[in-house]
Amino acid sequence: MTALMDPHFRIPYAVPTALLATALLVKLPTFVRAWRDPDVRATTVLLASATAVLVVITPVNIERLNELTGVPNIASPWAYSFLTAFCATGLTMIIRWREEPSERRRRRMRRIYWVYAGVVVALWGTFLPAHAAEPRIYDLDTYYASTPWMREHILLYLTAHMVSSLVAASMLWKWFPEVENRWLKSGVVLLQLGFASGLLFDAAKLTAVGARWSGRDWDALSTSAAPPFALMEAALVALGFLVPQVGPFLQRWIRDQREHRRLRPLWRAVRVLGASAAPARLGFWAPLDLRLMQRRQHIHDGLRLLTPYFDQGLHQQTYEAARAAGQDESRARGTAGAVTVRAALAARGMGSPPTPDTAATSTHITADIESISRELRRPKGRGAVSICGSAAMGVPPLERSREGGSDQPPRSRRRHTAHPAEHPAVEPHTESKITNA
Repeated sequence: MTALMDPHFRIPYAVPTALLATALLVKLPTFVRAWRDPDVRATTVLLASATAVLVVITPVNIERLNELTGVPNIASPWAYSFLTAFCATGLTMIIRWREEPSERRRRRMRRIYWVYAGVVVALWGTFLPAHAAEPRIYDLDTYYASTPWMREHILLYLTAHMVSSLVAASMLWKWFPEVENRWLKSGVVLLQLGFASGLLFDAAKLTAVGARWSGRDWDALSTSAAPPFALMEAALVALGFLVPQVGPFLQRWIRDQREHRRLRPLWRAVRVLGASAAPARLGFWAPLDLRLMQRRQHIHDGLRLLTPYFDQGLHQQTYEAARAAGQDESRARGTAGAVTVRAALAARGMGSPPTPDTAATSTHITADIESISRELRRPKGRGAVSICGSAAMGVPPLERSREGGSDQPPRSRRRHTAHPAEHPAVEPHTESKITNA
C-alpha cells in the first residue's frame, strides 16, 4: 500500500490492455459472422469500449492525443465517454441474461442506452466551456476539482459510473441464487468482483476530490490507489461476460479434440481403402468440428466398404472371450470390433470372397467406432488379439482340441477354410502390414 501511495508509482497498463485487446480480436470473427445477434454485438461493444478506455488513459497516449489535437486534456471526455459506453453495455448485458425476451426488456435496455447517451453528450458539454489549459496527465480529477465546468465534468462521469456499478451489483446479487449453469455462475462471480472494484475506484476518486474541496491533499488516492481498481474492473467485467460464452465453446472444443485424437487409429486403418465420400482435405487451421465430421465420414465410408467381409461368428466369439477375460461391456465390444475390422481388412486385401449376412455385425461395429479405435491403439500383447487369441483366429475351442490343442491350425487347413476372412487376419506378415498401414 505504501508503494501505491508513492507519487512516482506508475500503473502497468500494458498487461490488461493487451489481454482485453486479445479478447476483442478473438471475438471479431464471431462478430463478422453473427453481427445480427444482439449478444454478440453487445459483447463486442463491451470489449471494444473497455479496451478503448485503457488505451486512452495510458499516460503516453494522453500526451499524444493532446499533441495531435492541440486541445489540452482532450483525452478526458474521450476516456469518460468510452467508460460510459462500457457501463451502459454492461447493464444491458445483465438484463439480457436475466430476463426472457419481451417488449418490457427491450424498453428497459433502450432507456439505459438513451440515459447513458445523454451522459456522453453532457460530458462533452461540460468539458468544452471549461477552462482547463494546463495539461494534466496523472492528476486531472483533483487538479481541476474546483474549476467551474470541469468540476461538473468530473462529478458527472464518477456519478454515472458509480450508479451503474451499484445497479449492476444489486441485480447480480439478487440473480445469483437462481443461476444453475456453472459457466454462467462463474461469470456472475467475476462480474460481482469487477463491479466491486469499480465501486472502490469511485470511492477513492470521490474521497480525493472531496479532500481538495476541504483544502486537504489526498491526491494519491486518485493518482495511485484508484487506477488499479479501474484496471481490475475492466478486466474482471470483460471476463465475466466472456466466460459464459467462451467456456461452453472451450468445453466442446476439448471434447471434440479428444474424440478426433481417439478416432485416429481406426481412421488410419481404413483410409488405405480410399473411395471416401468426403475427399476434400481440411488443413490444421480448418474448424475442429469440420475436421471431426470429416474423420467420422472417412471411417464410416471405410467400414461400409469392409461390411461384406465382416465375420459375425468371429465378432461374437471375440466378444464372449473378452467378457470372459474380465473386460467390461464397452471394451469387449471394442475388442470384438477391432479384431473383426483387422480380419476384414486382411480378407479384402487378399481378394477373398464376401461373407454373407454381415448387416448385424456392421451395425454393432458402426456404433462402437470410438472403443474400436481405442483397442486398435493398444500395443501388441495388451490388445485385442493377445487377450482373445483363439477367437481372433476364428477357430472354436472344440476344433482346436481336435487338432491336438495347438493354438495355431495347420497352414494347409487355413488355406482351404470355408471362411477366408477368419484366418489370414492373424498371419504374422498380414498383421504387420495392417498395422503399418
